[in-house]
Amino acid sequence: MKIPYKIAVLVYIFNEAGELLLLHRKKFPNKDLYSPIGGKLEQDIGESPYACALREVREEIGVELALGDVRLLGIVSERGYASGGVAEGGGASHWLMFCFEVVRALDVAEREFEEGRLEWVGAAAVEGLEIPKTDREVIWPLVREHSVMMGGGDSAGIFSVHIDCTDVDAFVVTHEKVKSHKVKS
Repeated sequence: MKIPYKIAVLVYIFNEAGELLLLHRKKFPNKDLYSPIGGKLEQDIGESPYACALREVREEIGVELALGDVRLLGIVSERGYASGGVAEGGGASHWLMFCFEVVRALDVAEREFEEGRLEWVGAAAVEGLEIPKTDREVIWPLVREHSVMMGGGDSAGIFSVHIDCTDVDAFVVTHEKVKSHKVKS
């Protein structure tokens, strides 16, 4: 059986204190876990990943951002991701996620809404939270390395990673971005 990709964005938002805004999720996927804000692209209207990131920020924290306020950090593809999948009635899913960061500090109030509770968390405390295994072992370390808001990376560097989640105990990670390209003449 063919499983289509679910296409989504994750948006990493930091405040002046360097804390990360996370959503303690009430819904699947990742129910009861922490994750950055985000959501699925509206594919029926041809929404771009950047437009989706701006929309999700507006919908989830009520802040209107301009295109220049967000930066693509990386691209994550997950094969056979199953967090809560059975409880959703759908089994494992394939995900294609565009990871963004807001490139200026935002200070918004913590609050509860239908998706869960928004909470500010110190960057050093993220790994101690209940977060998806792929986030803990792969995505969060890449975000720390490439985020300009966390003092890493540069404005042009992004990551690209594929995570085969079909074996939940030992998933396979393939880093797909090469360091540099040589132009052949």
